[in-house]
Amino acid sequence: RKGNGASHKRKIWIIAQQHPGEHMAEWFMQGVLERLEQGSDPQLRKLLDFADLYLIPNMNPDGAFHGHLRTNANGQDLNRAWQNTDPNVSPEVFFALEQMTRYGVDLFLDIHGDEEIPYVFTAGCEGNPGYTERLATLEERFRTHLSNLTPDFQTTHGYTRDEPGLANMTLACNSVGQRFDCLSLTLEMPFKDNNDAPQPQTGWDGKRSMQLGKSVLSTLSDMVRELR
Repeated sequence: RKGNGASHKRKIWIIAQQHPGEHMAEWFMQGVLERLEQGSDPQLRKLLDFADLYLIPNMNPDGAFHGHLRTNANGQDLNRAWQNTDPNVSPEVFFALEQMTRYGVDLFLDIHGDEEIPYVFTAGCEGNPGYTERLATLEERFRTHLSNLTPDFQTTHGYTRDEPGLANMTLACNSVGQRFDCLSLTLEMPFKDNNDAPQPQTGWDGKRSMQLGKSVLSTLSDMVRELR
């Protein structure tokens, strides 16, 4: 946790690398952590005045140790384990949810990489039974702010949006959004390159993932007072 735990503060959760093979997610978190070390950053001071950050840079260390692409040491895809969590099969999710319930959640970001779509984008929880106009407005505010902030993020390409009431509730984004009635997003980065801002020599690399993480903190800083 980055913050003092004061009861009036918003609780922002960012988790990454539920899927061990999506290394760009952990680079993203490296960027977040690097910027959080800059005590003279006025945007960070504003963010931390109003929010505590709860960060899990690697949700799946055992899966990474075993060289798994998508699962933990028990063979469980953690991003399909958020509806009925078994501490014997997916202890990582069980513990994360336990802590979320203890401290609360006002905004949730789940950081991933997508093998097929060559863009940076978000997926929301519009298919949730509890999805409201308030959450839709917050989602659009996040997407618009980040797309104005960095050319690496866009809002045209991404996953097909769920129909109302048809969300897969085993996914972290949907489950957390429903449980805590909060803005909840999956953020996806490309494996090869970003077609909106291609870099033929490097593609989408760790440095760009880190910069995206730093940029997201600016968006959170400008939105923090709107979350509730």
